Amino acid sequence: MRFVIVGPGALGCLVGAKLAEAVARTDDVLWILDHDSKRADHIHRKGILYEKFDRQKRYPVNACADPRGIERADVLFLCVKSYHLEAALEFCRPLLQPRTLLIFMQNGIGHLDLRDRVGEAVPAFGCTSEGATSLGAGHLRHAGDGTTFLGFLDRPDDTSRVLLAKTVSILQAGRLAASVSENILTRLWAKLFVNVGINALTAIHDCMNGELLTIAGLGQEMREAVREAEQVAVAKGIPIESDPYQATVAVCKSTARNISSMRQDVLKKRRTEIDAINGAVIREALLSQIATPVNDSLVKQIKEIEKNYSTQRSR
Repeated sequence: MRFVIVGPGALGCLVGAKLAEAVARTDDVLWILDHDSKRADHIHRKGILYEKFDRQKRYPVNACADPRGIERADVLFLCVKSYHLEAALEFCRPLLQPRTLLIFMQNGIGHLDLRDRVGEAVPAFGCTSEGATSLGAGHLRHAGDGTTFLGFLDRPDDTSRVLLAKTVSILQAGRLAASVSENILTRLWAKLFVNVGINALTAIHDCMNGELLTIAGLGQEMREAVREAEQVAVAKGIPIESDPYQATVAVCKSTARNISSMRQDVLKKRRTEIDAINGAVIREALLSQIATPVNDSLVKQIKEIEKNYSTQRSR
């Protein structure tokens, strides 16, 4: 099998490291595809540097900045930020052949509508609770263990179903806790609830995940933001398997010292994924005429933060 990962950020490098560990013992092939030729060259020469606790390991990988340099892709992981997704689809289009399994790994739910933009490739979707932080080109810190689910929104053909199962087996061989989900839409919304409750608040208040439960007032704001998202899900008929707020509290506790992805973006003065997370809740709520005052406020505050550091860069 030939695996391609598009986007060597924190998640892309984590998936890359786990796949590299597994394919090293097989005839399978792994490529990293990056729009940044300088970074791709660095990763091709140096590999992926994986850190966890006090341990480091370097995984050699193939990397390039031209999709035409890769023979083909049996499985392609899209690990770019949600706002780069459409550009990334165009970038890797030469690799989207009939029966290519294209796995979307974005936060939020905005990408669910793009499955009709993949040509003859077969779209699948993933969500993960793994914690990872990018420390530089091809360098990540694995900050916390989680679970990764992969699945289809539409009924797949037998070939695609088998290919996804093989992919999960290879991730497991690389010591990533992964499984096939028959209800991936429920999983995606469950992760959305958690992201809605944690990401923006930690970015706005510059705090660790666990501090949302100890700083006065933030726990209640988190509860209200999640409840608004839950109302939207109910209106859309999305199955909910467990209490979204309690699940968010549990994640805050289990990742108490983690830095959320949105806080990482704000600390690095990068664009956030607020539109794909809290913003997506607001857009869906409008269709059902549901009020979302807390999410409205969170989006407004994050947009103001982004505006401020954009203004600082232009001075």
